[in-house]
Amino acid sequence: MKAAKIFSKPNRKQVLALSLMSLACLSQAAPISQVQDAAQLRQIALDFLTLQASGLSNDVQVTVGEVDKRLNLQACDNPNPYLLPGSKPWGKVTLAIRCTAPAPWLVYLQANVQVTADYYVAANALTHGQVISLSDLSKQRGDIAKLPAGVITAPEQAIGKTMQVSMASGGVMRLDALKSPAVVQQGQSVRVISNGPGFQVTTDAIALNNAADGQIAKAKTSSGQTISGVAKNGGIIEIVY
Repeated sequence: MKAAKIFSKPNRKQVLALSLMSLACLSQAAPISQVQDAAQLRQIALDFLTLQASGLSNDVQVTVGEVDKRLNLQACDNPNPYLLPGSKPWGKVTLAIRCTAPAPWLVYLQANVQVTADYYVAANALTHGQVISLSDLSKQRGDIAKLPAGVITAPEQAIGKTMQVSMASGGVMRLDALKSPAVVQQGQSVRVISNGPGFQVTTDAIALNNAADGQIAKAKTSSGQTISGVAKNGGIIEIVY
C-alpha cells in the first residue's frame, strides 16, 4: 500500500516569498512608460516658430532653449505647440507645448526668432495730414524683431493713407502712424445696400460719421431711421443679414 502524500500548509515566510516572486514577475511583464524625448520637443518648437515667421520672410533663424532636465515627462502621442496670447512670433518668445494623452502635461520653452525682412522708413520728412505716396517710402532690410510693433513691410500698407503724426526723414513707418482715407464722410449722401438670402434692397441715406473702408458707418434714411453698416469705396454702406 502506497503512502499518501501529505501537503503541509505554507508558513508566513513561504507566503511572503511567493508574493514577492509574483510581484517580480508582474513588474517584468508590465510595459515601462517611455520618457518624452527633449530633443523632439525642441524640434517641434523650432518647426512651429519657423512656420509662424515664414509669412514675413524666407530669412528666419530660430534658436530654442534647452528643456529643463529636471522634468520627467511621459512620451506624448500628439504634442501641441502654441504661442501665449498676445505674443509676437519673433524676437524673444515663450512657447508652450501641451500634451493630453496618454498623460497630460504642459511645458514652456524659451526661444529667439530673428526675422530678416524688408521694411520701410520715411524717405523724407513727413508732416501731419500728408497723404503717403511711393516716393515718400524708402526700403530697408534688417531684423524686424528689433523694430517697433506694426512696422510697414509692404508699400501698399502705407500708400494712399494719411499721416497722423509728423516724422523725420529715416523714421520707421508704422501702421499706427497712418490713417486710412475716409470713403464715407459725415453729411455725404450715401447708398445703403442691404444683402440677405435671396434679396438685395438699396436705399439712399445721409452719412452721420466719417469711416474708412471696412469701418462701421452710420447713416439716416429719408424715413428717419438710423442704420449701421460697413463702409465701402464709392460712398456705399453695406448691411449683411
